[in-house]
Amino acid sequence: MHSAIHEIVNSTEKRVKELHKMKSNEVLPNSSAHDTARDTNTIINSILSKKQKGKAPIISEVKPASPSMKIRDIDPSEAKRIAMEMERAGAAAISVLTEPEFFDGTIDNLKSVRENVSIPVLRKDFIIDKVQFDEVKSDLILLIAGLLNEKLEEFILYARSKGFEPLVEVHNEEELLNALETSAKIIGINNRDLTTMIIDISTTEELIPLIKEHDRKSGTDHLIISESGVHTADDVRRMISAGADAILIGTSIVKNDDIYSKTKELVDALEPDTNDNEEEMI
Repeated sequence: MHSAIHEIVNSTEKRVKELHKMKSNEVLPNSSAHDTARDTNTIINSILSKKQKGKAPIISEVKPASPSMKIRDIDPSEAKRIAMEMERAGAAAISVLTEPEFFDGTIDNLKSVRENVSIPVLRKDFIIDKVQFDEVKSDLILLIAGLLNEKLEEFILYARSKGFEPLVEVHNEEELLNALETSAKIIGINNRDLTTMIIDISTTEELIPLIKEHDRKSGTDHLIISESGVHTADDVRRMISAGADAILIGTSIVKNDDIYSKTKELVDALEPDTNDNEEEMI
């Protein structure tokens, strides 16, 4: 993996040590005990219903930064405002980054978002230890196959026992084949190569047929989400045509001055171009 990923994991390991100290001192709340999540079918139906209505199922992301750039300052109040604009524009779900050092994410941002939207909320972080499941509640939680490796199924089952539905993220064929051997129901294909950090959305096009073939043979039915590198309506149409059920989009939405309009542009990407229709009628 790229050195940036190793740095993020090292930082996460330090956070995990602090969480264990908090838990031993009984100051880390078990959020699952006093909060409930939407069940898996509700989450999946929320996403699929968008496509049935002719809309692109967009999981829009509250993303303050990435390891390579700062996007915008987002505190809990701003996270609430942004998420509400995304929901109003038709987003199928909201992703919230909670990794603090490299993505400027916070647990408080996630709490603020989840308290103010009615659609499913995904916690996006580097989950490497079970103690992290006690930090904050969400409907979905990101599990990165390339980090968990042989522990992936264990973490999937544990996540569900704590009230989360895992979104299992893969970056290449090897990780995908590992994920398909688990009980994962939602698979995210991240178009970023974790070795080079280069983004290529053709990764989604290359891996989706493997999922479809697996589902055909095994009788399973995975929800497929394309992640990273989607910026335009054309990109959205390309990913949906490739077989993606939903698309997670962060940077191109959050860096836009008009969150609502950019989200709506992407959500409406599957609608016929009225100008084309007018030309056909002439």
